[in-house]
Amino acid sequence: MPPTPSKAQLMELLAHSVSTHYADFTTAAADTGLTSSQAKTLTVLRRAPASMRSLAHTLACDASNMTGIIDRLEKRDLVRREVSATDRRVKNVALTEAGQKLIDAIRERMEQTQTGLDQLSDEERAELFRLLTVVFPAQ
Repeated sequence: MPPTPSKAQLMELLAHSVSTHYADFTTAAADTGLTSSQAKTLTVLRRAPASMRSLAHTLACDASNMTGIIDRLEKRDLVRREVSATDRRVKNVALTEAGQKLIDAIRERMEQTQTGLDQLSDEERAELFRLLTVVFPAQ
């Protein structure tokens, strides 16, 4: 039985995997004419519509930058602004069908990530998913 990896070894491997994933994501996004920030915005909006403030917080960027990102995505019909059902002063941003298709296409183009995950059996993918949700519970 192999020795148990240390926390430091696991953290290094996680950092490397995140770095590889981010580079893969950035390249795939650029191939579709999006910046990584624009593509990350589409990814966040896959979960649910969100306010501009919430998006800025989630993406760790200034709210004024968020406006430019959303403006460019809206011009490409990838997102739409809509009035919040709970507060008419707030505009939520929602993913359009075209935005959903584009972010799905970006994920499909992530060759390094797809190839790496293809190395796992269905059972191994299920176990990796389970372990990652333990380490990083959904918020």
